[in-house]
Amino acid sequence: RENFIHLCNPHLEKMKEDILYHFALGTGTHDFPTLFGDVKFVCVGGSPSRMKAFITYIAEELGLGSPGCDYPNICAGTDRYAMYKVGPVLSVSHGMGIPSISIMLHELIKLLYHAKCSDITIIRIGTSGGIGLEPGSVVITRQSVDATFKPQLEQVVLGKTVVRSTNLNEQLAKELMQCSKEIGQFNTVIGNTMCTLDFYEGQGRLDGAICLYDEEEKLQYLKNAYESGVRNIEMESSVFAAMCNLSGVKAAVVCVTLLNRLEGDQISSSHDVLVEYQQRPQKLVGYFIKKSLGKV
Repeated sequence: RENFIHLCNPHLEKMKEDILYHFALGTGTHDFPTLFGDVKFVCVGGSPSRMKAFITYIAEELGLGSPGCDYPNICAGTDRYAMYKVGPVLSVSHGMGIPSISIMLHELIKLLYHAKCSDITIIRIGTSGGIGLEPGSVVITRQSVDATFKPQLEQVVLGKTVVRSTNLNEQLAKELMQCSKEIGQFNTVIGNTMCTLDFYEGQGRLDGAICLYDEEEKLQYLKNAYESGVRNIEMESSVFAAMCNLSGVKAAVVCVTLLNRLEGDQISSSHDVLVEYQQRPQKLVGYFIKKSLGKV
C-alpha cells in the first residue's frame, strides 16, 4: 500500500461516518470510490473561477470534453470551496492563506483515502510575487521556506509548537522543469518559495494600512531572501508541502510571478497581461498531465 494515501490519524478508523463538512460530502451519503477512485492528478488553486477554468482547459487538452461543455461544482452544497472533475483530474479551490488551504487539504486527503486512490500527484498552481525575476516567470518550488528563510512549518498543536518539513518532491520538480523546456513559451526556474502569513507586512510591502519600516529595510530583506535562494513569495506552500509529505503524496508547487518585488509592491500590469500570466502554470501542468498519460 505504499502508493496509497497515508492517514496520520488512527481515530478515523473508529468513525462510522466521515463528514467532509467544508466539501458538503460524506462517506454516509456519497460513494467515494465510484466518484473519485480513478483520480490520479489533483490540481489546487486559490480561486473557484480559476480552478473551473483549469478543468475546462484540461478537459479539452485530454480530449475528454466537448466545446462549451459545463462542469458542475461537486461541492455545490457549500460556498467554502469548489471542486471539479474530468477523467483522472480533480480541480479544487483552496482560498487564500495557510488556514484556508489547511482545512481544504485535511478533507481532500481524507476524500482521496476513502476513494482508495493510488499513485496520486497533487500540484498547487497559482500566482506569486517574484524576487529578481521578470514578471510572468514561472517558479517550480524546491522548498517552501518561512519568513526567516527556514524550510519548515511551525504549527501549535495542543499548546505545543510542532515543526514539520516543507521539502517538495525533487523528481517531480525536475519533470515539470523538463516539460517547461519542451513547451518553450515562458521563463521557468526551480527555486525556493517563501510562504508568509500575510500579504502586506509579512511580505515587506510599503503599501499596506500599517507599515513601520522604511524602503531600505524592505529592500535589504528581499535581497537577503534572494541570496538565500528564494525566488517568489506566496501564502500557501508551507502547509501544502508539510501535509502532502505526512500523507505520502507526491506534490509540487507551480506559481507564476505577477511582478518583481525588488522593483515595486503593486501589480500594475493590464488585465489581459495578468490573465495570460495566470494561464502559464495551467499550461505547464496541463502539458505534464498529458505527457504522464502518454498523450503528448
